[in-house]
Amino acid sequence: MHGTFDPPTVQIDPAILYFGTPVVLIGSTNDDGSHNLAPMSSAWWIGWRCMLGLARNSKTTENLIRTGECVLNLPSADLVAAVDRLARTTGSDPVPPGKLYRGYRHERDKFNLSGLTALPGETVRAPRAVECPVQMEAKLAHVHDMAQDDAVWRGNLAAIEVRITRVHAHPDIMMDGAPNRIDPDKWRPLILSFQEFYGLTPQRLQRSELGQIPEAMYRPPGWQPAP
Repeated sequence: MHGTFDPPTVQIDPAILYFGTPVVLIGSTNDDGSHNLAPMSSAWWIGWRCMLGLARNSKTTENLIRTGECVLNLPSADLVAAVDRLARTTGSDPVPPGKLYRGYRHERDKFNLSGLTALPGETVRAPRAVECPVQMEAKLAHVHDMAQDDAVWRGNLAAIEVRITRVHAHPDIMMDGAPNRIDPDKWRPLILSFQEFYGLTPQRLQRSELGQIPEAMYRPPGWQPAP
């Protein structure tokens, strides 16, 4: 009966809480006019607004705040190899200490490295990744500094709200007879769960470069959960 069974649990203290969200390739414009492309998975949408969880010292964050725009490219599961080629790369030079610690290197031409094709947006200058089945142009709405009550994380994290200004989709993921609806039976997003790649299947897709970084390396020294 409901309420009579108490399933056993164990108290845990994971270094990260990345339970599984779609991968986003954020296209942005560097200060010299070149393109940057950065994979991330801390994103969620409501209506035509999106919240992006980003490190304050990342090149993408710098570009987004400076230019006020970006493109959110959503890769499908079959683009997993292209996405993984971008893992442990950064547009920042020099490489920030935290990323250097986790084995990142500077890479100026992310599109060439990934094998994806850049195309300018229609409402923004930031680049779309043509091969991604969904490409959402976006403009900056608000920057919220996160973890201001945490002495270790304070100043390191930002939740960035953007408003979507245009959505592009490949025709082969659209619902028959409904020109503005993506068919979930056809759309197969790339999912990152605890640094490993998955599609909408229970099997891991391939070895993940980010998955080679021990989770403990994401925990700042001295950080403890709030009581």
